[in-house]
Amino acid sequence: MQSCKSAPKVHLLKAGSILRDLSGKILDARSSVTLVIQEGKKIVVDTGLFGEEEIIIDALARLKLRPKDIDVVINTHSHLDHCGNNHIFSKSKIMAPREEETIATGLRIMKTPGHSQDSISVVIEASQIVVVAGDALPTFDNFLKNVPPALHIDKDLAVSSMERIIGLADVVVPGHDRPFSIRERRYVALPA
Repeated sequence: MQSCKSAPKVHLLKAGSILRDLSGKILDARSSVTLVIQEGKKIVVDTGLFGEEEIIIDALARLKLRPKDIDVVINTHSHLDHCGNNHIFSKSKIMAPREEETIATGLRIMKTPGHSQDSISVVIEASQIVVVAGDALPTFDNFLKNVPPALHIDKDLAVSSMERIIGLADVVVPGHDRPFSIRERRYVALPA
């Protein structure tokens, strides 16, 4: 694990959410948006649903940043609720990283298909191992009940990807919920 001095800083810009009707049909889905700062690079993982630009810009402003300050955008997959605001990062490099590709020291990609074929998770070695999971592990409830995302292309792949995340992470930033601790089985703030 990294020393605290060189460990990435992880900030939740916007928690994800999901709203379902009584039958379980999704009425509204909005992804988490996460900022990672490492080695002078500012990296946004997922950009949320189109129309949430102001929320993201305001969250960046609280950290004294603007969209033009972001170096890299990584989308956990290509669904619009995760990449709908890529346009506000017009000066950023939009990456489609590969399995095990290192983006910066302590920041790498893990392929986590199942929800979609192109799903990836971002593994961050901060003071704890944080996995930005996108929809490979969409909610705290999916973790607690050990059920894969309801929307998936391959249930076995989805289960396998969830198991990889759970076996590695201390903290998960899910696609449609607040960050949570694997060991403590509760919502937590991201480690600084």
